[in-house]
Amino acid sequence: MSEWTRVTTAGELMEAVRARAPAIEVDGTLRGMPMLTLAPGVRLRGGTLVFGARGIRLTQDNTLENVTVHCPVHEVAIGNDTEVGDFGTLALRGVRTRGQVLLLAEDAVLSGHVRVEGLTVEAADVRGRAARPHGFGVDALQGAFTLWNRQPDRGAVLTADLVDISAGSADVPIRGSGVFVGGHGDWNGSADGGTVHVCLLRTGEVHTDGGIAAGAPDLISGGVFVISGATADRVHTAGPVTTYGQNDMVLDNWGQVESWEATAPVTSEGPSGIGFVNFGDIGHLDIRAPLVTHGVGARGFNVYEGTLRHAEFDSITTTGDGAVGVQVSKELPRLDIRGDLTTSGGRGSSLVRGVQTELAATALSVKPGGRIGRVRVGGRIATEGDRLVTVEIDGEVDRLTADGGISAAGRGADAVHVGDHRPDLSGVGITAAHGRDLVHAAAAR
Repeated sequence: MSEWTRVTTAGELMEAVRARAPAIEVDGTLRGMPMLTLAPGVRLRGGTLVFGARGIRLTQDNTLENVTVHCPVHEVAIGNDTEVGDFGTLALRGVRTRGQVLLLAEDAVLSGHVRVEGLTVEAADVRGRAARPHGFGVDALQGAFTLWNRQPDRGAVLTADLVDISAGSADVPIRGSGVFVGGHGDWNGSADGGTVHVCLLRTGEVHTDGGIAAGAPDLISGGVFVISGATADRVHTAGPVTTYGQNDMVLDNWGQVESWEATAPVTSEGPSGIGFVNFGDIGHLDIRAPLVTHGVGARGFNVYEGTLRHAEFDSITTTGDGAVGVQVSKELPRLDIRGDLTTSGGRGSSLVRGVQTELAATALSVKPGGRIGRVRVGGRIATEGDRLVTVEIDGEVDRLTADGGISAAGRGADAVHVGDHRPDLSGVGITAAHGRDLVHAAAAR
């Protein structure tokens, strides 16, 4: 191993970088440097580096360890040189930034591996980035941490192990998405080029506010966002993920994930912010903490496209008008909710596939073409809003159980509407305080 070159001034740091010192240790807080490009193989550790514009550019086989990089929040604190065909392994360990961490495969980059073992992006504003993936009727904002393969060539492959990435705080949420991992996708949101394969993506605490204009139909952000062209063996949101703004999804998947689990609260405070939405492919989803949304049209859980074999939740609660609890438009073999599935709102506007649409705060909605093989709820399925339906099945449900029953408390609200396919509801208590308990298709029409 090379000896460490210790630097205590900006001038010494710039000289060490110019001389390609293989191992640089920073002592103290250094200011006044231009962007620094580390030569291949260079390691840098320690200290705080304060830049007036962009920060550090990595090239090939670089390591940053226990270093803090501060830039203006709209700048890139850590990026990579896209003229390097294979960037080897870029490693970040115990790194903190103000400003975005942006690692790209574009221009000449065709391969490389990213290893993160502890990264905190304290603040970043990525709303001004022109490059945004598009799919399913919307653009998606980049993240405070963004790993993105933008190559149209299917032979361009990035790999990654991404462990303990945090972004923002309750006082200073990220302006944009939080953690963003994606490959190349077409205009419709389907993967069609370069890919990113992640063995493990584990996140800590994430807070975001995309700053999207009220009522905007075609722009979203995500707290943790797996984009088209990304595949992950396992995603684990180990810290709480909270979004605060318009169209800020909390957890969003356009890619392919074998196992996604959350062991801390999933919370949406803003309008049209969905707790978990799937447009891609997931094997097993397990949210082992409360999922709660508070905004108008902020739905709990959606399956609109793609595939999902088994979804499990601790509980799902929505409080806003138009905030559906669960909405399914595709095949979902198993849905298990260990606690309650409840909504307390009425009718309101919600963003659906790039269109602001009026919805009722139904607890469970299975749309035409949607099918759930088995629904099992350990608590109750309940709504409080007026003139709505607690469980509305226009598609298919084979078997539904709810240990706490199905109830509608609002005026003119019905408990269950079923279409031509009638599910097995045997043993389920069904009550509507001021409406009808169970309505079949002909009566509903």
